[in-house]
Amino acid sequence: MLLYLSGAYCALYFLATLLMIMYKSQVFSYPHSHLVLDLTLLFLLGILEATRLYFGTKGNLVEAEVLLATSLVLTAASTLLSVYFLLWQTLVLWADSVLSAMLLTLHSLEAILQVAAIGAFIS
Repeated sequence: MLLYLSGAYCALYFLATLLMIMYKSQVFSYPHSHLVLDLTLLFLLGILEATRLYFGTKGNLVEAEVLLATSLVLTAASTLLSVYFLLWQTLVLWADSVLSAMLLTLHSLEAILQVAAIGAFIS
């Protein structure tokens, strides 16, 4: 169930972050190279999230440890990108901080449950 919630939230996060980057590029002086970097990392995050959620859902349904472990590794990579958008992007607005903190919370909960599920599937 948490994977479905995360899927909906990731779609919202992607759209909101994309709109905020567009807003920041219009209102603030946003260097072009940083804009390209932020957009590239955002689209990478979107692709990574879709792949992670697919492997997590599929691994949960068929009780496959390898698929869940792959999803766990992708969760770690996605967490790094979330931290980038929380702390290191060119301009961080308050809304960016709130959205990224919520995404990190979901990643943490999912990682804990994935480790527990892998342990249960192995034994």
